[in-house]
Amino acid sequence: MNRIAIITIISFIFFSCEEKKTPPTPPVPVNLYTVKAQKVLFYDEYPATTVALSQVDIRPEVQGYITGIFFTEGSTVKKGQKLYEIDKRLYQANYDAALANVKVAESNQKQAQQDADRYTYLNEHNAVAKQVLDHAVIALQTAKDQVRAAQEAVKTAQTNLAYSIITAPFDGTIGFSQVKLGNMVSVGTTVLNTISTDAPMAVDFLINEAQLARFQQLEKNKQKQIDSLFTIILPNHSVYAGIGKISVIDRAVDPQTGSVRVRLVFPNPDHSLRAGMSCVLRVHNQDGSPQLVVPGRAVVEQMGEYFVFVAKDTVLHSSDTASKKTADTVATPKLRAFQNKVQMGQTIGANVVIKSGINEGDKIVVDGIQAIHEGAEINASSKPLGGDKKTGGDNKKDSTR
Repeated sequence: MNRIAIITIISFIFFSCEEKKTPPTPPVPVNLYTVKAQKVLFYDEYPATTVALSQVDIRPEVQGYITGIFFTEGSTVKKGQKLYEIDKRLYQANYDAALANVKVAESNQKQAQQDADRYTYLNEHNAVAKQVLDHAVIALQTAKDQVRAAQEAVKTAQTNLAYSIITAPFDGTIGFSQVKLGNMVSVGTTVLNTISTDAPMAVDFLINEAQLARFQQLEKNKQKQIDSLFTIILPNHSVYAGIGKISVIDRAVDPQTGSVRVRLVFPNPDHSLRAGMSCVLRVHNQDGSPQLVVPGRAVVEQMGEYFVFVAKDTVLHSSDTASKKTADTVATPKLRAFQNKVQMGQTIGANVVIKSGINEGDKIVVDGIQAIHEGAEINASSKPLGGDKKTGGDNKKDSTR
């Protein structure tokens, strides 16, 4: 009896100490998306600034007090329109004096001419000393030089008098006046105002040197460009109606930043574009070939690289399970998730273009990514993909821009 009890106890202890098997991890529920190639419309975007094609600071050419202002600040002015007047009384007096000096010099020249003619006649009859004739000829030349000097003084006085009236150098918009009536202005240092052209309006932006060849090709093939190749988004987030064209690509690459400045020109008939505005330049994608587009939430970033989880029906072998299998055991494939490194393209709303790393027809995980790892067993959920309708809406919105 004791022997049977002892055997029973020993058997119980033996089976109790046997290692318990860990229950298998259940598949992770996920949502899958089938990758499809489709034609997409998207834009490359660049921060840009509107720039006037011509802009100058108006500075005085003569010194004096401001005696007249003849424009409305912020208005459009025409070339040659009178803008400012500097006290011209002194310059008028100098001009009148210069004219009088010309008359005096001309009278002296006339007298010197008569003396030279008289002494020349007398010299021909040996009735005057040669030295007297020489002095008369020199005096005549001096009188002629004095006339020319007086005439140049008239030009200078006339120019200074003209500079006392300041006019618009070209058609454009004038800004706030920096001086008021009665202010003293100095030559070359005082800024009276700034005037800039309005139509057309330039838009400047920077590109990476790696993109230079693309824009040079666009500049050469202007006739083959689509109408909406260059558009801008204004600060109020509206799309400007005008279409731009490449005007200038800068002569050199900035060695500090590796960037190149590009200038576009946009029509501006209603003057809605003002110099100095910040905007976003959109460059229409001209690649008409189908692209692989996936929801952006399917992409995982790790250390600056991008990955997606691709679902595959496969058998995952391990050394333990392989040793325990018998010859007549057949492994059943299971749906598992595996990471694929991808190259990102343009972001289009909630979607993103994938340039490489996956193929059309692949099934990728879009929901439940946080709960899976490499080789994890997954279970495709039957519920509709979250955000599919929103994603489709974003695509449609982009395609109609």
